[in-house]
Amino acid sequence: MLTAKDIMTSGALTLTPDSEVALAAKLLLEKHLNGVPVVDSNGDLVGVICQSDLVAQQKSISVPSFFTILDGFISLSSSDDFEKEITKISATKVKQAMTPNPVTITPETSIEKIADLMVEKKLYTLPVLENGKLIGVVGKEDVLKVLTKSS
Repeated sequence: MLTAKDIMTSGALTLTPDSEVALAAKLLLEKHLNGVPVVDSNGDLVGVICQSDLVAQQKSISVPSFFTILDGFISLSSSDDFEKEITKISATKVKQAMTPNPVTITPETSIEKIADLMVEKKLYTLPVLENGKLIGVVGKEDVLKVLTKSS
């Protein structure tokens, strides 16, 4: 059975939280990557920045809904969600646009489990951690390469 260690990209490119969003976009486009792990100065994984995080900067803002009753306002949506959306749309640094605390896998994670995460959770960049340290990344293309080898 194939596992993450068999298909992962070792020595994956990384960004820091203080990297510019423009640099992240350029890297993703030039290297044809869906996402890149974000590591702090200790090399600890703190997030993942994906194409979808950057595309989110171009979306329109969903203004929170509310109604009034007895001269008071009652919100129908979370102001926290609104603040997160504003932060992501106006991001200039990777830490503002990235997805923090990403789902990770281990070198022994099966390709079936990886495929499940990608399909069911729509996670296309999965950092591979061993003993808490980033050792690689599995992306959609890594899984697709398995299909081309088996045919």
